[in-house]
Amino acid sequence: MYYVVAAVYVIVCFVLMVVILLQQGKGGDIASAFGGGSSQAAFGARSGATVLSRATAVCAVLFIVGALVLGILGQRGPGSVVGGRAPPLPAGATQPAAPAPATPAPAQQPAK
Repeated sequence: MYYVVAAVYVIVCFVLMVVILLQQGKGGDIASAFGGGSSQAAFGARSGATVLSRATAVCAVLFIVGALVLGILGQRGPGSVVGGRAPPLPAGATQPAAPAPATPAPAQQPAK
């Protein structure tokens, strides 16, 4: 499941890059920098939403949702069948006893 979502997420990222790069700039020429050819609107003339701007909005939403889904799935980790289990014991073996607390060794005297 994680790998399917990751593959779809990568495709959405590439589509989003292509759609953004295909869009035309909003009057970024030198005349608009000095006030020439500007309109009364704060951010330039408002045009109708094109197919590319709608595709950008859809891809942006898919990008955010995909990032959240991958973050949630990544926290859980991959579902492993053997994850968190102890290895099986050989036939006839018993559980090992807990180790006894270590006692300090007696001090050795140096040789004369």
